[in-house]
Amino acid sequence: MSSLPVASHRTATLQRKTSESSIALSIDLDGTGVSDINTSVPFYNHLLTAFAKHSLTDLTVTATGDTDIDVHHTVEDIGIVLGQAIKQALGDKSGISRYGDALVPLDEALVQAVVDISGRPYLVHAGEPSGFEFHLIGGHFTGSMVRHVFEAITYNAGLTVHVNVLGGRDPHHIAEAEFKAFARAFREAKARDPLVVGIPSTKGAL
Repeated sequence: MSSLPVASHRTATLQRKTSESSIALSIDLDGTGVSDINTSVPFYNHLLTAFAKHSLTDLTVTATGDTDIDVHHTVEDIGIVLGQAIKQALGDKSGISRYGDALVPLDEALVQAVVDISGRPYLVHAGEPSGFEFHLIGGHFTGSMVRHVFEAITYNAGLTVHVNVLGGRDPHHIAEAEFKAFARAFREAKARDPLVVGIPSTKGAL
């Protein structure tokens, strides 16, 4: 009696080095959410750990950068590499669900995220309260960086992403709920669907 073939894991390992940052990143889209994150930016470690756990993506990141100037370069560059790794690991996207959506609370914060692995980079990001972008979360991570990370990921991974903050007061809760909602929506979108034959697009490509 023959057994069904086991699908291979969708993985990628990338490195990026500039005058502003040095990044090594590995990803397994068919993992269990195990992560080893050292970005040199503590709150970003927290957000990426949450992304890995709730998207069931194994993720390893080791990064250093000119954080003595600002965390901006390091945080954004990691987003770029993460997006590139997602795109590479997805391959031709055959057999995936393609779409995912999630509504995630974190105490008083509530965030909705929708992901389409479309091949067309587009981000709609709305609802963060006035002043959130200026708040230093943990004393080092500016709220404005949340949008920058999503821009970097969506552009480099070829994703259409909508993130809408429906409520929230605490900046830590809002940022974390955004990453968790994105993670849960991405988890659905990247999942292999046994009912999908080939690439889920009338064009035949994503």
